[in-house]
Amino acid sequence: MPKFLCVVLLVFMLANQMFAQNNYNLTQFKDEAIDFLKQPAKWENKDWLKLGLASVAAFAIMQTDQSVRTEFMKERSYYKSFPIELGRMYGELYSPLLFAGAFGLNGIFNNDKTSRKIGYEIIQTTIYAGAITTALKFAFGRARPFTEKGSKSFGNKSLFDDSFRAFPSGHTTIAFSISTVLAKNSESNLVKVLCYVPAILTAFSRVYQDKHWVSDVFFGGLIGYTVGSWVTSTHYEKELLQVGAPEQISIVIPIN
Repeated sequence: MPKFLCVVLLVFMLANQMFAQNNYNLTQFKDEAIDFLKQPAKWENKDWLKLGLASVAAFAIMQTDQSVRTEFMKERSYYKSFPIELGRMYGELYSPLLFAGAFGLNGIFNNDKTSRKIGYEIIQTTIYAGAITTALKFAFGRARPFTEKGSKSFGNKSLFDDSFRAFPSGHTTIAFSISTVLAKNSESNLVKVLCYVPAILTAFSRVYQDKHWVSDVFFGGLIGYTVGSWVTSTHYEKELLQVGAPEQISIVIPIN
């Protein structure tokens, strides 16, 4: 996931050129990034409780990491199968660029405001969520399963050894970032569910290919979902205010 930092500039350029026509530009990104960083100061007790419960859940799942890996290692014949590889690819860094590019271009050529907004939100969510995940990877320094150091190996501070960047899963963060933006912009309950299928496949593939522990993908998915929910709800609330909503809605990061 450290390579995430290498494409941020490219993403910024893409966003500025493709979405500026809809006021989704670097200025808005900057303002919303500052607001995003200020969110913890706006949280209420229930929001801190949700974060605490999520952390407790991740810790509880960690207790099963080794046994889950043992079960997954019993059957390796699907390691390079299409569904597993599809899940891996959906969580690669090029995926949000492809999705954002496709929606952005469709918005430009067809003058579709919603498509441009979705493209911008995919980029925005990926950057915010990716930054959080990258910071946590370096902070925890957790060994990946294939190193055979066990699920309790934390604390490696090497800047260049990706073998100790297991927690959280970057692929799963990206996958749930994309899926959450797509789901939140859909009005169909069926489509909302289907949007998460490839993200779940990504989480499964990362554990199956022995790149992550199950707690890694749980927390990575939670980050992608939480940030994606905040980004989409922020824009929705701004749209309500623009059309004369009666009162401003308090913005907090939903963790559910």
